[in-house]
Amino acid sequence: MSKTSRSNDPKPTAAAILADAQERLVEAAGLAWQWHGTQTRKGRTTSYMSHLLQVEGIVIDAGGGPDEAIAALLHDGLEDAASPTERAERERTIESRFGPAVLAIVLDCTDTTPEEAAAMKGPWHERKERYLAQLRAAATPSQLVAACDKRQNLADLVSDLRHEGPATLDRFNAGAADQVWYFESLAEICRPAIPPRLARELDDLLKALRELVAT
Repeated sequence: MSKTSRSNDPKPTAAAILADAQERLVEAAGLAWQWHGTQTRKGRTTSYMSHLLQVEGIVIDAGGGPDEAIAALLHDGLEDAASPTERAERERTIESRFGPAVLAIVLDCTDTTPEEAAAMKGPWHERKERYLAQLRAAATPSQLVAACDKRQNLADLVSDLRHEGPATLDRFNAGAADQVWYFESLAEICRPAIPPRLARELDDLLKALRELVAT
């Protein structure tokens, strides 16, 4: 095939690129089930996989490719490891099976240090300050996945506040003011890296959160 004809080949669609990565995506989903399949959402009986699968979908809707979609499925894997040793093993698993780019995103989206695990996590505000600083220095793929993660978390929080009222916040480690500060800060950091539609969705949800916690 000549250089001329090759240059005229149509550019693969986003759907085709994801389809080509089907085996990796299915493998990542299986690993996510292995790590999180018995967990539930905080204060609920819903499988934690609901969150991971929704974040993957938001990432894909926002234009993320296979690496970002895989990272979306695995982004909580390191935080949820039972020990520092298990966390290190999970890091090696992600890199060996999905590559250094995926591991870099997952690391950027992790708000614990390698020494922290499970019940050994540090104070909430300290972890979030460190995480926000980490995201400021992160590349676009990491900021996209982080924004999609928080888009899903924020939508859930707003929905629960509407249905359950202020008691919703009792199951979290931070109160209303801290929740608003955290989501606002992250949205501003990630704004340059995300599509306008996603930015607007975050803004709308933040407005709803402020109104709900002010009542």
